[in-house]
Amino acid sequence: MANASRQAAWEFWGAELKRRREEAGLTQEALGRRVFVSGGYIGQFEQAIRKPQLDVAVRIDEVLQTDGFFERTWRKLIDDKRYPDYFAGAAELEPLATKICEFEPMIVPGLLQTPSYAQSLLLGGNPLATDEYIEDKVRGRLDRAVILKDASRPVYWAVLHEAALRVPVGSPSVMAEQLEHIARLTHERKILLQVLPFAAGAHPVIGKSLRLMEFEDAPPTVYTEGLYSGTLLDDPAVVKRVQQDYDLLRAAALSPEASRALIESAAEDHRRCVSTT
Repeated sequence: MANASRQAAWEFWGAELKRRREEAGLTQEALGRRVFVSGGYIGQFEQAIRKPQLDVAVRIDEVLQTDGFFERTWRKLIDDKRYPDYFAGAAELEPLATKICEFEPMIVPGLLQTPSYAQSLLLGGNPLATDEYIEDKVRGRLDRAVILKDASRPVYWAVLHEAALRVPVGSPSVMAEQLEHIARLTHERKILLQVLPFAAGAHPVIGKSLRLMEFEDAPPTVYTEGLYSGTLLDDPAVVKRVQQDYDLLRAAALSPEASRALIESAAEDHRRCVSTT
C-alpha cells in the first residue's frame, strides 16, 4: 500500500473511531480512561496523527462493542510484510519523527545498514530462506533509510557499542564497507554518532536495543526490542526514564570525532583482513 493511500486509510480509521465514540456518548477523555490512554491520544488517533498499538485497538472494540472492527482494520493497515509484526508499528512512526535517538549493543541499526550488511545479517538468521524473501526484507530496510536523505530528515543520533564495529557480519569486506558508509554519513553531517567503547564498562541498558522518537505534534515514544518481540512505550514516566538512560549512554560514549576515528580504524582493520585472505 502506498504511503498516501495508507495515510488515507488511517484517516478513515480515525473518522470511524470518532463516529462510533460519539454514538456511544463518550468524550475523548472518557474513552481514553476506559482503554488506558489519555484523551489527547484518542484525539490524535481520530486525526490520524498517531497510530494506536494493537492492544489499544482491541480495548476500543471491547468498550465500543464494535465486534472486532478496529482490531481487524488495524491488522490490515499495519500488515507490511517487509517488517516483522512487532516492528511494523515503529516503522510507521519513523517517517513522522522529528528526532530519532537509538542505541544498539551488537549490530548496526537498520537505518544505517548497507545492502550487503543487511543481506548478511538476514541470511544469518534465515539460512534456508529464499532469495526473494531476503531481497524483500533488504528492500524494506533500504526504503526506511530514505528518510535520512530527505531535506526534511529527522535529527538522527545513534550510540553504538564498540561490539557492533568488531563482531563480524558477513565477510570482512562487508564489514569494511558498512563502517565506511557510517563514517561517510558522519562526514556529510547527516547523522550524529557516538561509540560506547569496551573500556566504558557495564551500563544498565547494555544488551537492550532501544529507540527514542520525538514528533512535532505528538508525545515522544520509546521502542525497545527483544528476541522476536518489540514494544512501543509512550507512558510519560517511562519515556522520561529512558531519556535519562540514553543521556547517560551519551555521556559515557566517545565524542563524535573520536567515534568517527574509531569507526575508520575498525574499517581499516577489516580491510586488512580482506587483503590477507
